[in-house]
Amino acid sequence: MATIIMDSAKLALLDIRFPTLPVVELQRHEAVVNAIAWAPRSSCHICTAGDDSQALIWDLSSMGQLIEEGVDPVLACTAGAEIEQLQWSSSQPDLVAIAFASKLQILRV
Repeated sequence: MATIIMDSAKLALLDIRFPTLPVVELQRHEAVVNAIAWAPRSSCHICTAGDDSQALIWDLSSMGQLIEEGVDPVLACTAGAEIEQLQWSSSQPDLVAIAFASKLQILRV
């Protein structure tokens, strides 16, 4: 399970069997994270977006290395303003929609 840490640039990944302690924290945003979405057909890809105008896609396939070394996103996109919301398309899994400054932009990933 993934959760946004309130008023933070971090995202916590939790094991629902032990939800009080994060398995790993993703920490590459430079401002508050506003939205997260799991890839519809992959259990190891997640997209995060925030006030730093960044949409970041992460590959979590090697969870053991994440804990020890941290991880960088595999893909990054900069929007024209703070990203308020995102949605990963379930019918077209190579498309992610981001909303910012009263605009909607479709990203091909």
